[in-house]
Parts: sequence; structure tokens; C-alpha cells
Amino acid sequence: MEEPVIEFHLNSRSGLSPYQQLVQQVRHALRLGLLKEGDRLPTVKDVAKQMAVNPNTVLKAYRELEHDGLVAARPGVGTFVTRTLADGTLAAQGPLRKELQRWLTKARLAGLDDESIEALFVSTFRNAAGEDVA
Repeated sequence: MEEPVIEFHLNSRSGLSPYQQLVQQVRHALRLGLLKEGDRLPTVKDVAKQMAVNPNTVLKAYRELEHDGLVAARPGVGTFVTRTLADGTLAAQGPLRKELQRWLTKARLAGLDDESIEALFVSTFRNAAGEDVA
């Protein structure tokens, strides 16, 4: 049997519930081209065990993704990606990722920890988004 393509991680500081984090991680993987049509998501049982969450939490996330038309459950077989969110910007992501990795290295060398880096990024991102709207 084929290995699942995605591995989930919980972040207790994210402010999102575990089920919302699962949904977000699948959506991000679809947007970045890490998950493609036909890929199988890990079983509800495997995710619940790996993340130490209730299977209903995983089921709720998978149902929301199914409701959004991104995955389809095949009873007895698994849950499979039915649609991607990747678009024409995929080619531009490689160079941008490298630039962002360089920036992260500079931020760490400047003494920022992960939480400070995240706060700086989110704040800058929101300010830039606000300027685009204005």
C-alpha cells in the first residue's frame, strides 16, 4: 500500500483548534503542490494516534475538506485528494522560498526566536495586506 504524502503536526500556540490545524495543513499542502489529485491522506486512525487526538477530530477535519470538494472518502480504502489548490504561481515559489530561508537565517542570527520571527512576519504581512486594500 502507498505511503501517505502528508504528515500532520499540532502547534499548541497557533490559536487554532486541532481540527482547524489539520484542515489548514491539508489546504497549504494542496496550495504548495505537495499534495496532488489522487494522493491518499493518512487514515483517521493513524492521524489520531500520531497526534494524540480523538478520531472524531480528524474525521471532522476530513469531512470539512470533503465538503469543500478537496478530498473524497472511499469506504474501506481511504481518503483521497480530488482537487488541488496549486495555481500558476507554483513556479515562482522555489526562488521565493530560498529568499525566505535566507531571511529566516538572518533573523535567527539577529537573535530572534521562532515566536518573535512569527510575530514579525504576521505583523508585517497584515500591515502589507492593509496597505494593498487602502
